[in-house]
Amino acid sequence: MTRPTKIVFLGASSASFGMSMFRDLFSARDLSGSTLVLVGRNLDRLGRSTRLAKLLNEKSGAGLSIEATTDWRAALDGAEFIVHSTAIDRNRLWRLDFEVPRKFGVRHTLGENGGPGGLFFTLRTLPVVFDFVREMERRCPRATFINFSNPESRIILALGRYSRIRSVGLCHGIFLARENVARILGMRKDQVDVWGAGLNHFQCLTEIRDRETGEDLYPLLRERERDFDPTFSPLTRKLLHAFGYWLGCGDGHVGEYLSFGWEAGEGGYNYDWDESEREKLTRLIDDVLAGRAGAPDWWSVPSGERAISIIAGIVHNRKQLIESAVVHNRQVIPNLPADAAVEVPVVADIAGIHPVSLGPLPDAVAKLMTVQVQVQQMAVEAAMHASKEMALQALLLDPVIQSEEAARGLLDELWEINRPYIRTCI
Repeated sequence: MTRPTKIVFLGASSASFGMSMFRDLFSARDLSGSTLVLVGRNLDRLGRSTRLAKLLNEKSGAGLSIEATTDWRAALDGAEFIVHSTAIDRNRLWRLDFEVPRKFGVRHTLGENGGPGGLFFTLRTLPVVFDFVREMERRCPRATFINFSNPESRIILALGRYSRIRSVGLCHGIFLARENVARILGMRKDQVDVWGAGLNHFQCLTEIRDRETGEDLYPLLRERERDFDPTFSPLTRKLLHAFGYWLGCGDGHVGEYLSFGWEAGEGGYNYDWDESEREKLTRLIDDVLAGRAGAPDWWSVPSGERAISIIAGIVHNRKQLIESAVVHNRQVIPNLPADAAVEVPVVADIAGIHPVSLGPLPDAVAKLMTVQVQVQQMAVEAAMHASKEMALQALLLDPVIQSEEAARGLLDELWEINRPYIRTCI
């Protein structure tokens, strides 16, 4: 028997993430009778997403009621789940987050969740998040806020510090890590079972095992890694040699947190490719909606994201294990600060989100991650208080920053660029 619920999707205008959400939602059958409210600012894109959702809902027989609105405040009334995937002028500002620090000699990767890019992503994102959350506190205080937006760790850390709203962050990084180790092992990814704990994009795979036999695969990984293609994940493999564990979900991501991360390649994200892929997906959606093309088979296959698993686990009290989620620590990882956002397995049921402790991290790994926790804490305070002074302190704490002069120079320039979005959240 199903119990209807109300899900509000903030950021439904996004073609790429909207498609992932729809694949998961409309391939499920146990939320029949529930209401999905799509919220977006751009009427054209929101209209496209709404037509797509209704098409997939009808085709799949998922039995949801689909609504759409630009009035996000009214949408929150009676909601039990808020799925958040908004971003401000994402690619233009993300590109500047990467390029401006380079002008001042900062050697870094991506510019998204770590380094100066992570700081400015935090400064402009938290005010938007807390607009939503403060309204949730008034209209639906018992709802669960499910976050997909970056910077994931800083959003969840801020919510843990400054709101009582139940929140959880989701990222598919652990599955990327599993794919990477499976590639080196020469095994199918479904043959490899992993457990991970740590920070978002910086998890430590504490266990790598054969899914069928339970055999510890770390010895085999270390053996096969020695002769594997040296151009594949060189930074992560250097960390494996130094710390004994597989850390993170890819060199570009883990490199954001390290002073030497650029050694794996000083490339930013391929922003032009991202835009072209989004445009390609939009054209495909338009063709399907206009009847010029059929819906691809992959549209009806789950994406692998875990939002719907969490929602169903809570609604139907299933004690659903989620392999990896970002939560406020509070001693889940005992040798990381309690006031940190950590990524660990969780169980979702009617009582909420329950983190699963895998025990302490290896001591050296915990010390490496603690440096970044302190950077994130300072960045959150800078964003919550809209403080340029605290933002400078966050930069000077960051191992990616090589000089005080560079920190002040990039701070002045990026602060002006982001000034329209920076405001106090307290």
